[in-house]
Amino acid sequence: MKLGEKLRYLRLVEGTLRGLDGEMTQLDLARAMKKELGRGLSQAYLSQIESGARPHLTADTRMLLARFFKVHPGYLVDDPEGYHTELTSDLRAMEDRLDLMLINGAEQFTNDPELSEALLRIARYSDTRKAMILLGAILEAPGLLDRLIEVLKPTLIGGKPHVSAQISSRRSRTEGSL
Repeated sequence: MKLGEKLRYLRLVEGTLRGLDGEMTQLDLARAMKKELGRGLSQAYLSQIESGARPHLTADTRMLLARFFKVHPGYLVDDPEGYHTELTSDLRAMEDRLDLMLINGAEQFTNDPELSEALLRIARYSDTRKAMILLGAILEAPGLLDRLIEVLKPTLIGGKPHVSAQISSRRSRTEGSL
C-alpha cells in the first residue's frame, strides 16, 4: 500500500471513530491536528501526500501524523510490492484493495450522495468480494435488475415511483381498508 492510500485509510477510520458519518476530510484533519497537538499540517500538504506528489515524509511530519493517528511511524511509508503487515491470504489482500477502490470511488462521486453512499456500504460489508460477485450475477440475469429496482428503489425509475410501484401502493391501501 502506498503512503497516500494509508493516509486516506487513516482519515476514513478516524472519521468513523469520531462519529463523523464518513471520512475525516483533509481540512478536518489539519484543524484537528492543530487543536489537539498544538501544530499540524496544511490541507494542501496533506493533499500532496495523498496524491503522491510528496512520496516521502520528513521525520518530523511522520512523527506528527503517527502521534495523531496513534500508529507506529514505520507504518507511514510505502510498503514494498507484495508486502503485508499481517498474515493474510491473497484473497484478503485483494478484498482490501477492492474496499479501498470503492472508498476512493465514493470520494469521486460525492456530488451523487446516493451512489457515494452505496459504494461505501459495499466497502463496509464484511465480504465485499461476495457482494460484488452477487451484483455481477444480478446484472447477468435478464430483467432481474429492473425487477429489483421496482421493488427496492422505485424512485430510481425516472426520478419518481414507477407505475407498478404506484399500483402496488394503491392495492396495499385498498386492501388495508377492506
